[in-house]
Amino acid sequence: MPKQTVEAMVEGGKATAAPPLGPALGPLGVNIGQVIQEINKKTGAFKGIQVPIKIIVDEDKSITITVGTPPASALIKQEAHIEKGSGNPLADLIADIKIEQVIKISKMKVDGLSGKDTFARVKEIAGTCNSMGVMIEGKRAVETLADIDAGKYDAEIKAEKTELSAEEIKEIEEKKKKLAADIEKRKADFMATAKKIIESMAGQPRGATKAKLIEAKVPTTIIEELLPVESAAAPGKPGEAKPEAAKK
Repeated sequence: MPKQTVEAMVEGGKATAAPPLGPALGPLGVNIGQVIQEINKKTGAFKGIQVPIKIIVDEDKSITITVGTPPASALIKQEAHIEKGSGNPLADLIADIKIEQVIKISKMKVDGLSGKDTFARVKEIAGTCNSMGVMIEGKRAVETLADIDAGKYDAEIKAEKTELSAEEIKEIEEKKKKLAADIEKRKADFMATAKKIIESMAGQPRGATKAKLIEAKVPTTIIEELLPVESAAAPGKPGEAKPEAAKK
């Protein structure tokens, strides 16, 4: 039998002999239980994330299992315990993770990053954190990038430290809750400011009102939510001549 390849998506550490793996591996004459065990061993770090895997069965029944990695953004969300990145990362910071978690992600993505060493790969992950509104060590990720360049985290990066204490994990959760509360308060403040401006400019053109809202730094999402779009001019009634036609 020539070399056979099976590709599938599995949840990290939770592959089973159920479809799609079981039916695909059955006809190949391999020990399905052992293959599943090896897959779960290789994907255990991706708990809760769908991971692409490839199983190659050679003519002598030897097996090679390769594991792809999810996007860096998915791994960051996993570490930060968030469902999605910030919709406005310049203003809304939604989570805060430790340098150890950034190092961990860089190691998980080692084959998918362009950096030639651990320092460069850690900086790549930090850059993705910045675009998602995820802080590192209590600072905007772009500031942490400067700290990395300055050597502040040399010891952790050289040691490839990835473990966190229970106290540090608790601290991360508390910081995430505080950031969420800050975002809600800021949104409420912007809503109140926007409503006040709209009320004060009642009857004025939408463009002028919008310009005033932008000047007050009200986010676009709130402007679009509160400021009605001007309706198009109503068309003439059926059978009614247009002004241009009436003049002819």
